[in-house]
Amino acid sequence: MKGDAPCIPRRRALLALATAGFLVYLPPAVGSEQRFPDVVAVKVRSSGPDVFDFDVTISSPYDTPRRYADGFRVKTLGNQVLGERKLLHDHQDEQPFTRDLYSVRIPLAVKSVSVEARDQKHGYGGMVVEVALPGR
Repeated sequence: MKGDAPCIPRRRALLALATAGFLVYLPPAVGSEQRFPDVVAVKVRSSGPDVFDFDVTISSPYDTPRRYADGFRVKTLGNQVLGERKLLHDHQDEQPFTRDLYSVRIPLAVKSVSVEARDQKHGYGGMVVEVALPGR
């Protein structure tokens, strides 16, 4: 309809907000089942020359102790893995939850990275957040 705001896909809108420095949690649409863990927010800060720390918030579906978010990783936009954190237990009673990843060495030429989460059953595939690196 004329005058309506353009429809922006949920993932693109979340990326835009995350890149602008907003922390946002958008729960799954009513009636939809969340299959993969989603990265819903990322805070990044420089901790030294070419080294960054990340606080990553994940929303994860949970149905059994054998299926939970078991890790996340930081990648270049060209898909090179720069850092990864393994999660060793479920977060059934803590949704969404935030975990950190410290001392990720990132080449000077990299200006932004993406962060994605995985679960034991389905692997990677949920919402990914792209963040600009501070000072670059």
